[in-house]
Amino acid sequence: MTGADQAGGGTLVAGVGNIFLGDDGFGVEVARRLATQELPPGVAVVDSGVRGVDLAYRLLEGYRTAVLIDATVRGGLPGTVYLIDARAALSATPQPGMGLDGHRMTPDAVLALLGTLSAGLGTGAPERVLVVGCEPETVEEGIGLSPPVEAAVDHAVRMVLRLLAEPPTVTADAAPDAVIGVAEN
Repeated sequence: MTGADQAGGGTLVAGVGNIFLGDDGFGVEVARRLATQELPPGVAVVDSGVRGVDLAYRLLEGYRTAVLIDATVRGGLPGTVYLIDARAALSATPQPGMGLDGHRMTPDAVLALLGTLSAGLGTGAPERVLVVGCEPETVEEGIGLSPPVEAAVDHAVRMVLRLLAEPPTVTADAAPDAVIGVAEN
């Protein structure tokens, strides 16, 4: 399903990360498992992996909501799953002089790139972007998730399914980039 099929909105769920860097593969694994689930109409699940520029263009295909899933360092215990309102990143601009490396783009960098791309294409970014993040134990070279992050994958799948069924209410005065939900394993 493409964004063009989403004319009235729709939701893009994107797993982000590098499966060759241990727990950085969290988002990719969650997306893989979500792809096997029965999802509401208008929901597309993609494995964006390390293709940040591709993800940025996908986000401009007419989706109303985006849910990005990634390893997210926020200082909690490994395996802690966060729900983050990422609207601050939507209004950010890329840092001047910062080289564009399509294989090392974090969700923040992808979202900051949207303003530049949308101006050139005449399209808009999703109205709402949420990040389901998991505190990694290790992002060293190696394939496979650490035990606490592996244990968090099913929890993250359930969280995304709940988000798709009933998106959380975030008030206008809530701080952008705020953690709006936390669950520890």
